[in-house]
Amino acid sequence: LIREIGGINLKKNEPPLTYPYSLKARVLLLTHLARMQVPEVLEEDQQFILKKSPALLQEMINVICQLIIMARSREEREFRAPSLGSLENCMKLSQMTVQGLQQFKSPLLQLPHIEEDNLRRVSNHKKYKIKSIQDLVSLKGSDRRNLLHFLEDKKYEEVMAVLGSFPYVTMDIKPQVLDDEDSNNITVGSLVTVLVTLTRQTMAEVFEKEQSICAAEEQPTEDGQGDASKVKSKGWQQKNKGTKKASKSKKKKPLKKKPVPPSLQPQKQQKQKQANGVAHRFNDIYIIVKEEEEEVSDKGSESEEEETNRDSQSEKDDGSDRDSDREQDEKQNKDDEAEWQELQQSIQRKERALLETKSKITHPVYSLFFPEEKQEWWWLYIADRKEQMLICMPYHVCTLKDKEEVELKFPAPGKPGNYQYTVYLRSDSYMGLDQIKPLKLEVHEAKPVPENHPQWDTAIEGDEDQEDSEGFEDSFEEEEEEEEDDD
Repeated sequence: LIREIGGINLKKNEPPLTYPYSLKARVLLLTHLARMQVPEVLEEDQQFILKKSPALLQEMINVICQLIIMARSREEREFRAPSLGSLENCMKLSQMTVQGLQQFKSPLLQLPHIEEDNLRRVSNHKKYKIKSIQDLVSLKGSDRRNLLHFLEDKKYEEVMAVLGSFPYVTMDIKPQVLDDEDSNNITVGSLVTVLVTLTRQTMAEVFEKEQSICAAEEQPTEDGQGDASKVKSKGWQQKNKGTKKASKSKKKKPLKKKPVPPSLQPQKQQKQKQANGVAHRFNDIYIIVKEEEEEVSDKGSESEEEETNRDSQSEKDDGSDRDSDREQDEKQNKDDEAEWQELQQSIQRKERALLETKSKITHPVYSLFFPEEKQEWWWLYIADRKEQMLICMPYHVCTLKDKEEVELKFPAPGKPGNYQYTVYLRSDSYMGLDQIKPLKLEVHEAKPVPENHPQWDTAIEGDEDQEDSEGFEDSFEEEEEEEEDDD
């Protein structure tokens, strides 16, 4: 087996790699990844090693995380923490052992009836360049059948059944600072809580919905084109009618009044002046009294108008102030309700985490070469890819059936600025189904601690207590003196 595998250096004297049990386990694991046949004598040992591998790899991940935490707590330069790559390699090795595939192999080999000979027809196709499982699922049914034409109908149905059962997980990320007034403001040294909502669906459910949505969008576009043509024809007809009406209206011209000749205008003005003069002579007293009454009434109306304008302006100002106050109150009430709901949700989450004991039986994993039934689990963690640093320790999600909420906590950076992290969701059983989502944090300076607060003003309370005690003592002495005088 060592000769067939190749690449195993037996000359290195690095314990425990040179020990017989270590060498045997390593060779049997490599033959499983290469999908090589093993003699019947070694089959039992190989199955035993494969059954124990997922639990051992999970414990290796826990040990790596503990070493990273210990290295950060110490300031010694001699102690080197494991790298982020070694942690991720353990996760990838778990996927490889469950599926029986090497790291550089295509994830399409996880499907039944697809081997390396047939894989070339799929991945090297001129029209469809299929590199992942998502690419194969996203094709139309007819295109997929043409691509997999080398399979019989029964085998094709088996492939489609397995392909539709593969998981499709989406992540929703919400960073916040719990137990703080401004939960969305991240400051230096604060404890950041990233609430990750995981939603699991099957590949068949997701892509059937997408295809139905695309078909529904195509139908209204076709109908919309016919409606648009009808509307255009109607508009064109209305324009013709309008032009006809305009041409008819041009024929009708408005009648113009004849102007008065200039020679007759001064005669009319003189007659009007004479009549007015006669009227003024006979009604001088009446006109004077009437003018005075009109002046008084005009002044009164002006003053009333000013008062009404002032009243209306004051009413408008009062109304605007009331509206602004109402808007502010409504905003405050909405903010208070939102904060209260978030607080209740966080309390409910904590109670569920403490009281509920969820079973770790989620969904069975489809595997061609794993000797026993395996449940579908995931790893969730945050890392800084640029600095190659682990930000948040991996959380092993073992209860994801349909929907799961996970809180990832880590301390904020020590300096203000913009930071870009990445949230990773890795499967421990499937290859090529990992999810990656960016996480951007804007860290502000910490708020100064208030030194003068009315709650901390103990001097005023102390003075008041002293005054009360002094007044009580004076009154007590006066009562004693009065009793002595009476005696």
